[in-house]
Amino acid sequence: MDVTRLVAVRHGETAWNVDTRIQGHRDIALNDTGRWQATQVARALAGEPIAAVYASDLLRAHATGAAIADAANAPLHAEPGLRERSFGAFEGRTFAEIETEQPEQALRWRKRDPHYAPEGGESLTRLQARIANVTARLAARHMGEQIVLVAHGGVLDVLYRLATGQALQAPRTWLLTNAAVNRLLWTPQALTLVGWGDTRHLDSASREETST
Repeated sequence: MDVTRLVAVRHGETAWNVDTRIQGHRDIALNDTGRWQATQVARALAGEPIAAVYASDLLRAHATGAAIADAANAPLHAEPGLRERSFGAFEGRTFAEIETEQPEQALRWRKRDPHYAPEGGESLTRLQARIANVTARLAARHMGEQIVLVAHGGVLDVLYRLATGQALQAPRTWLLTNAAVNRLLWTPQALTLVGWGDTRHLDSASREETST
């Protein structure tokens, strides 16, 4: 059958996530919570048939992908095409800082201008094209199989929009939770949403059980 099942996972939490600091292509490691989240999502997927795990080559995503690949006994591949959107000069700063120092730039970003790119960064249209291309390339290798894509919030947002037909400028009404399980189907004709934002493996009871 000409279909590939995709499990899309955002990396576990980092210190910059907590600080609401823009990461982009900065190579930030998981914090303690992020490492726990990676373990939990790996356990949640361990019993499923997974042909391969493809993870962004940035440390936070690659470490999350490594946990999933190890638990599933699946090969892990570093995929630079799954990197977060490049935010150029904005990386390392908070949105509040940008809003104070560069209000016009912040407004264009907040309004989701699809052609706007921070200095040295990437526009939403370029990000969408990149993610559509890499998803098709990886999924086409695994017809009839299931693969895991481990990436970033901006990447997951684009996947949701591609699967549901939401425009790049449409306000986001869906969550992009760290280490949630999101499921899609890919065919050469379309990307389809199956399920989104499953976080049952991240509830507090699960954490208490694994920390004792």
